[in-house]
Amino acid sequence: MFAPALSSASRDGLNSRNFARLTQYLYDTIGIRLPDTKKTMLEGRLRRRLQTIGLDTLDGYIDHLFCGGHLATETPLLINAITVNKTDFFREPGHFDYLVETALSSLAAQGVRKVRAWSAACSTGPEPYTLAMVLDDHARRCGGPDYAILATDIDTEVLATARAGIYPIEMLDPVPAAMRRAYVRVPSDPDRREARIAPELRSAIGFARLNLMDDAYPVGEPMHLIFCRNVLIYFDKPTQKKVVSQLIEHLSPNGYLFLGHAESVHGMDLPIEAVSSTVFQRTGVARGCRQVAASALQAV
Repeated sequence: MFAPALSSASRDGLNSRNFARLTQYLYDTIGIRLPDTKKTMLEGRLRRRLQTIGLDTLDGYIDHLFCGGHLATETPLLINAITVNKTDFFREPGHFDYLVETALSSLAAQGVRKVRAWSAACSTGPEPYTLAMVLDDHARRCGGPDYAILATDIDTEVLATARAGIYPIEMLDPVPAAMRRAYVRVPSDPDRREARIAPELRSAIGFARLNLMDDAYPVGEPMHLIFCRNVLIYFDKPTQKKVVSQLIEHLSPNGYLFLGHAESVHGMDLPIEAVSSTVFQRTGVARGCRQVAASALQAV
């Protein structure tokens, strides 16, 4: 996801060759293709890196990347610079209603005693913390099930924010009052306009870096719930199918996949069926799910 270009006193821009080279690299690396209409935006984002590493021109930055031997170390920082992470607590609340009213009952009927959930592209953390609030509240009221949540993103900076679990207090407004009382800690000093997620929820979530464009997702045992919302809209159709197919490989039989309301899998031949608005359930038997220990994920 991307934001409007930042203003800058510098008037230099990428030449057409370097723009094409960089956007192809970004497409190959993170699956997002930037058209010519995004050139000004991309340049504005890259100027942050110029200031940090002491370069004068954007074309010089491309040389720094591809000719100066800095591609491996600079790529994560480049990704951090150009990605924007729009997220909210209880975003698309109908998904959480369906989770409580239908999905958890279905999983309980299957004998699931510990729900494994994955928040892919978790951004700064409101989605996995919302999921933790909902699962924990349900467990308290219904006597289970237990739960564990994996939250991943490609951006190391947003993962650091998510792990800390500290947010402007206004950002917590969508959280129902009872859940705010149970799961949000507000400082005694009213001038500190921030709040922190309760430690028991933070400890229930494992945060790690993961690129959805990778050929394998080392997330451990199959998941009962996968949330991957408002990410696919930035991919082209072949990349969408690749990512969704890999997500499904890590979904348990009869597990649930939640996509964003602007996203569609129409026309894709996939072993899932729609059960609600942008909620899909896996059908059939898991096909050789890659089970790599979650500890193998790159820690950040």
